[in-house]
Amino acid sequence: MATAPSPDSADHTPDSPDHPPAVVAVKERTEHPHAPDHPVDVAHAVPVRHPLRWLSVVVLAVLAAQLGHFLITNPNFEWGTVGAYFGAQVFGQGIATTIELTVVAMAIGTVGGVFVAVGRMSENRVLSTVCGAYVWFFRGIPVLVQLIFWYNLSALLPRISFGIPFGPEFISAETNTLISPWLAAILGLGLNEAAYMAEIVRGGLLGVDHGQTEAASALGMGRARILRRIVLPQAMRFIVPPTGSQVINMLKATSLVSVIALADLLYTAQSIYNRTFETIPLLVVACLWYLVMTSVLYVGQSFIERYYARGSSRNSPQSFWDFALFRRRTARVRKAGTEPVSETPS
Repeated sequence: MATAPSPDSADHTPDSPDHPPAVVAVKERTEHPHAPDHPVDVAHAVPVRHPLRWLSVVVLAVLAAQLGHFLITNPNFEWGTVGAYFGAQVFGQGIATTIELTVVAMAIGTVGGVFVAVGRMSENRVLSTVCGAYVWFFRGIPVLVQLIFWYNLSALLPRISFGIPFGPEFISAETNTLISPWLAAILGLGLNEAAYMAEIVRGGLLGVDHGQTEAASALGMGRARILRRIVLPQAMRFIVPPTGSQVINMLKATSLVSVIALADLLYTAQSIYNRTFETIPLLVVACLWYLVMTSVLYVGQSFIERYYARGSSRNSPQSFWDFALFRRRTARVRKAGTEPVSETPS
């Protein structure tokens, strides 16, 4: 004669896929305490509607159509003049000056930022204080003010000499001869960038687990070698993304040198429309060239980010084409025994 199972029999069920229904119900209720008592039929489930999304799409489409109509029908843009000046040789010289300033200033800022960041993290209180004061000073003064100051340094220091402090001078020259507009731009942009890069590098170095340094010290490695071989390679994935943004910002910040009469891209456009009074077309040409150069930098930044971020996170950095085509970031899932798989949501 069959007997009803006791209430304690659920605690002695074997680990097999064929659990009694009562045990399955108890487990589901334990894992999902807010689950309904009866099974839910999802065969006729209706997708969640998002009317605000469609409304935002319609609004953006109307605004985009209005902007396109404004760009095409407004005769003040003078698109014929824009096309004539877009490939002019005089703009090529201004673009070359802009790129040159960006490369040199970023090189000075990056190298100087590494040294300042290491100095701020030093156990030497004097060195750490001096580096901290450097960051505080150059980050607190606008770049435009620094450019004007370096350009007018001769008013403060008529002659610049090099030699032993409080001793004989070896080399001496007039400040106006040494500090040209190009050098004033490099000093203003490079020294200011070093302060920002110091904080970026310091943040990246602090992002590396301190156990890595302790393990390398236990193996007998010196501090310089630990920094060069252990810490910096791991900190690059924290340093590269903001550094790429700083390069783009530096490219745009070079337009400030037009106030000290350095013939960059913006100064070239200004010198032309001051003669022809075609202000808007020439500014449009400058904007288009800035967009072209920043887009190229964005492509390079996305490739470098993906290189340093490989294997470090589940979500890969957004590529340029994902950004340009309004696609979501692809999730890279590493399965056992397989290569990373890219899943693009439909």
